[in-house]
Amino acid sequence: QVRLVEVGGGLVQSGGSLRLSCTASGINFKLYTMNWYRQATGKQREQRELVAAITSAGSTNYADSVKGRFTISRDNVWNRVSLQMNSLKPEDTAAYYCNVQHRGLPYWGRGTQVTVSS
Repeated sequence: QVRLVEVGGGLVQSGGSLRLSCTASGINFKLYTMNWYRQATGKQREQRELVAAITSAGSTNYADSVKGRFTISRDNVWNRVSLQMNSLKPEDTAAYYCNVQHRGLPYWGRGTQVTVSS
């Protein structure tokens, strides 16, 4: 059974930093691309935005809106993917979700809320 658990959200002032982590179980973690998505308040689940991704080889990809501010990383010993978020802006406010595609199906964590005050 695939399980993803996110931690690290919270309330921060504009310009501040937060670090999110997601611990995965039920998969051979090191073989998978791991993703962080976010869903802004009022948006539907289908409108979740891909924020960052990291492949099994460690290659990364970012949404244009977060390039230069967010950094995704992974720890294959602890089955953990992290998202370091710096220079946060009010428009980064959203629920952040960890995601993995396993056997053709998407798996999601329960999400962690990030709120950036202006």
